This record gives sequence, structure tokens and C-alpha cells, in this order.
Amino acid sequence: MNRLCLFALIAAFGIAGAAPREISDHQWAGVERIIAIGDLHGDYANYIKTLRAAELVDHRANWVADDTHLVQTGDIPDRGPDTKKIIEHMAKLARQARRDGGRVHNLIGNHEAMNVYGDLRYVTEEEFEAFATPRSKRLRERYLDAVLDDLSSRDPAAFAGLPDDFRQQWYARRPPGWVEHRQAWDPEWNSDGEMFQWVADARVSVQINDAIFVHGGISAHYCQDTLASMTERAQTDLQRGHPGDDSILTDQYGPLWYRGLAGVAPETPSETVDRILSNHEAAHIVIGHTPTGGFIWPRYGGRVVQIDTGIGSAYGGHIAYLEITPGGLFAGYQAEKIKLPADEAELEGYLEKLTELFPDNAAVGEKLKTVQARAVTESGTHTVEETKSDAAGQGTADAKQTAGVDAPPICGTRL
Repeated sequence: MNRLCLFALIAAFGIAGAAPREISDHQWAGVERIIAIGDLHGDYANYIKTLRAAELVDHRANWVADDTHLVQTGDIPDRGPDTKKIIEHMAKLARQARRDGGRVHNLIGNHEAMNVYGDLRYVTEEEFEAFATPRSKRLRERYLDAVLDDLSSRDPAAFAGLPDDFRQQWYARRPPGWVEHRQAWDPEWNSDGEMFQWVADARVSVQINDAIFVHGGISAHYCQDTLASMTERAQTDLQRGHPGDDSILTDQYGPLWYRGLAGVAPETPSETVDRILSNHEAAHIVIGHTPTGGFIWPRYGGRVVQIDTGIGSAYGGHIAYLEITPGGLFAGYQAEKIKLPADEAELEGYLEKLTELFPDNAAVGEKLKTVQARAVTESGTHTVEETKSDAAGQGTADAKQTAGVDAPPICGTRL
């Protein structure tokens, strides 16, 4: 065998050995490139801009990223008109990515869950209209007629007490497409609904290489839970249609709603972050849900990364993504990519680059002032260790004041 053939065989074997591998439904290893994007809130145009900035799709919005893994951390619905369009495109993109050796991982956010169990406070009229057909008005009338017939037979007094303009009020809150929207999302209306089935195929959390991805965060109350167990509990509750007070779907400390990793009181103790990462043999937790004001933001020395930059127009339309490669973690923007700070000492330099990129973004400027002020404090009469201790103590006080109970365990479970 000549030397050229030998080198070719070695190269081919090495590539095959390094191929991404699926360890479970919730874990992958050996993925060379990961792109993660945060909350989209019904903004298709900015969603496509983000995919193009990350070089995932071509000018026709078709997948061109080979074996890259894309993670979308939830909250596609609500506050914007294009929820249905985005989800349908993502389903197509997932098929194209799989064909090329890549994957698209959709996570369940609190707004996906809300649409399933009927909390429609943030659904826009345009989102309902996206489901409308020429038959929608007649379908809506027939549904209301059935509701009123049922009420008149069950509770004649309540029926008689309805205001004269009840029908007009009811229609005003439920535009054409509302019935079809519920048929698509709510399993009590239709267990085969397109949107519900899409959520049913999604996960609460996945781990790719050494990074855990989740919408809101993992609190101390879910620290001991596996990623699979959180998805199983969420899917069970979604099938019920109306989650109870103890549901993972509505729990303020649950993975769909929790904001403690993003710095919202009660803030997650550093010890809890360490335990979560240790339990999963991971190095990073990547979260959406809590808007940053337009930039990818590392916390806990880079162990937690916030990626809800506000891509949707409702939150400013800030195009950004997180890229993870063997070379490190990068914040991707339309103009350029910037390597994320590996520790607290590099935050100021990162923010200075962002102020050059986004001179009109007040949130970046405010964050820079905060980091600079903290640096001054830590270089003064307080040592770094004293400052961290003070912050931890304040976090405990905030937790007790906010929750009205003792601080949560360092690492517990809701099971």
C-alpha cells in the first residue's frame, strides 16, 4: 500500500471516529459546531436574519451548515405575527439538517407551554389570523352557538344574565382563526394538532458536548433531576391540557420560568451552578427567557451564558447568536463574532467592543458602567473575596424576602 493511500485511510478513519454521536434523546457528543439562538417571539424576518448571520441558511432560507447543530431555546410564540411561519420553517430546516448530518433542537419555552394549555394573553391578533381560512368566521359562529346552547341548558340563570352585546364582546377577544389556533395547539381540542405535535416532539433541555441548553434555567429545586425526567414531566402535563399548581410547566423555579441564573432575585448560588454542572459533567448552561438588552452575556465566569438578546421586534430586534466550537464560545452578531470572556476580568474589554458595535444601545452602556463600578469597588477597601461574600449574603436575603420562605436547597429535586 503506498503512502498516499495510507494517509487517506487514516484521515477517513479519523473523520468517522470524530463524527457526532447521539448518546440519548437528550445528549450528544462530538459535535464540532453548535449554534444557539434565543427567544424569537413571532418575528420571522429577524429569525431569518439570525440564521443567515450564523451562516446556517442560504438566500432561500435552506440549510447549508452541514453537520452543525442548531439549538433554539424556546419562546417562538407570542408578541409577534409570524409564530406559525417560524415553526413551519423550523420543521423544514430540521429535515434538511438531518439529511446533511446536522440537527435542529427545539426546546420548550414558557410561551410554547402557555399556547398549549390556553394562556393566550400574549397571542397577537395576527397570530390568530395566520390560522384563518375563508371558513373561519362561520366556524367561530358555530362554536359560539354550541357554547351558548350548552350554557342555556346547564345554567339557564347564567345564560339569561349575559349582556346584550355578549356575542360582540366574545368575538372581539377571539378574532377569525382563534378556533383553528386552538385546534392546532390544544390537545383537548385536537390531540393531533400540528402545533401541539411539534411541542410534543421538543425537549425541555438538551446537552451537546459540555453545554446544557434550557429555556429559563435549572434551579436548586431541579438540580438533581435528569434532563430526560424534566422533559417527561413536562410532556405528561402538556397532555393534560390544564396544568396544576405543582406542574413543572408553571413552577416559578421550573426550567421554563426560572430566572435565578440570569441574576433575578433570588439569584442562584454559585454552589448550585457548580453542582448542576458536576451532575451532568458539563461546563456551561445556556439560557434564554430573560432579555439581556441586545447582547450575549456570560455569567458565573462563563459557566452560564444568556442568549435571549431580544431578536423579536417586541424586544428591540437585536440579531445575535452563540457559537460553540473547539476554539471556544463566541458571541455572533451581524457585523462580527467576538470571543466570549473566559472570566470576570475580561468582561470590561468585551463590553467595550460591544459599545463600538452598538453605540446607540443604552443597555450595553449601562452594563459597562456596572462592570467598571464593580471593578473600582473590588480594587478599593473590599477584596474580591469580601465582595463575593457580600453578594452571596445579599442573594440569600433577597431569596427570603422574595419567596417569604427559607432559601432553597443548594441541590434538591421536586420529585
